[in-house]
Amino acid sequence: MDPVFEQLYEKYHDDLFNFLFYMVRNREHAEDLVQEVYVKVLRSYKRFKGQCSEKTWLLSIARHVAIDFFRRQKHRRKWAGLPEWSEESIGADEPMPEEVAIQKEEIQLMYRCLARCTVDQQLVLVLRFIQSLSIAETATALGWTESKVKTTQHRALKALKRYMEEEAEREGWQHEKAQLE
Repeated sequence: MDPVFEQLYEKYHDDLFNFLFYMVRNREHAEDLVQEVYVKVLRSYKRFKGQCSEKTWLLSIARHVAIDFFRRQKHRRKWAGLPEWSEESIGADEPMPEEVAIQKEEIQLMYRCLARCTVDQQLVLVLRFIQSLSIAETATALGWTESKVKTTQHRALKALKRYMEEEAEREGWQHEKAQLE
């Protein structure tokens, strides 16, 4: 195997997988899409000019692969479904069981609400806050201007907050209703 490819794999595999997992919310699909990214990387690495970081370039390819996946899935189901969670998808450094339950509920609430955001908003939130890319790196990965990233981020955070408040209110109301019955 090409040593450059091995270095890319070692250095960025986890970032690529996590990005795709957060986007598609399914471990098997994310693994398949990571492989698709690597196939594209092998085919196009010679054309990589180094105008951005390798990580940004890889995440840009991953973004296109995810968008292609959503287009293929569009005919089969709507994309805004609930995420598929497993024990390994939400980790904790051995907190108390009550804390784990609360964390899982909060994380699941956030991802349910994230799924209600537009694809562009999801991309920005995942790249900025989960992948920890800067505004400039996010703009490069998405092929956008920094201004568009900032605007989309602002709107995404506002929408996410609104959705989370709506969900929390609805869940609180359902919990109170169940207690009354």
